[in-house]
Amino acid sequence: MKKATYFILFIILSGVITYAGVDLLKFSARSQNGNVIVAWQTVTESNLNHFVVERKTVNGSFMEIGNVAPRSDKNYEYVDQSAFKTSDQLYVYRLKIIDNDGSVSYTDEKAVAHNVSSVTKRTWGSIKALFR
Repeated sequence: MKKATYFILFIILSGVITYAGVDLLKFSARSQNGNVIVAWQTVTESNLNHFVVERKTVNGSFMEIGNVAPRSDKNYEYVDQSAFKTSDQLYVYRLKIIDNDGSVSYTDEKAVAHNVSSVTKRTWGSIKALFR
């Protein structure tokens, strides 16, 4: 029984990437209902202060779009409601990991094609027109 447990643990941990005190199991970004959902899960967190979600366009620079505090269940989700409401926009996301001592590390980047329905585009266009 112990050998099977160790084998399963090895399979789970083999996909883990370590970033300065945080063992990241998964990190993803997807377009859904006019927003972009950035989700991640950690296995361990030591000395973690918080996460910063960053976004850029393919040719742009990263900018901070949100802060996320550590959670006891180690499952995270950030909804990017500020993604432009145009279709076929390619965004790149990453996490900035801030430790309690102020040190910083960055995850790998995740690209997502942001697709918006025609109804959402018309609604967003109407809202923008109000402020012109």
